[in-house]
Amino acid sequence: MPSVLGLLEAREKKVREEVARLREEAERVEAALGEAERALQRLADARVTVAEVLAEPPVVVAEPVVSAVVPRRTEGMTAAVLPADYQRIMSVLESDAAREGVRCQQLAAALGLQAVPAKVEGLRSKAKRLVERGWALQVRPGVFTSLAASAG
Repeated sequence: MPSVLGLLEAREKKVREEVARLREEAERVEAALGEAERALQRLADARVTVAEVLAEPPVVVAEPVVSAVVPRRTEGMTAAVLPADYQRIMSVLESDAAREGVRCQQLAAALGLQAVPAKVEGLRSKAKRLVERGWALQVRPGVFTSLAASAG
C-alpha cells in the first residue's frame, strides 16, 4: 500500500505540471490579447481619421489648363494667331524661296540660327506641329512648305 506522503507528492507533482501548463497557456493568450488590442486600436484610429477627413470641406485641386500652343487652323485664320516662333517659321515657309519646300537646315539659316542638330531638330518638331495643325505641308520627308505656297 502506498504511503500517504507518496500520494501527496505525486498529486503535488501533477498539480505543479498543470500550473506550468496553464501559465504557458496564459502567456500565449496574453500575447494574442495584446496583438488583438493593438489591431483594434489601429482600426479605431483609422476610423477617427477617416471621420475627420470626411468632415473637412473638400479640397478642390485645380486641373492644369492645357492649351494648344499651335491652334488647329480653320478657314480665315492667319498666322498672326500663332506664337512668335511659329509666325517666323511660317514667314519663311510662305516666302518664294520656300515654294518648292525647304529643309530644316535651310529653315534654320533663313531664321538666322546656327544649323546645329539641336536647333534643326527643334525646328523640325515645330514644322511637324504646324503640319499636324493644318498650317503647313510636308511635301517630302524633312521638306516643308506653307499651304499657300503649295497651292500657287
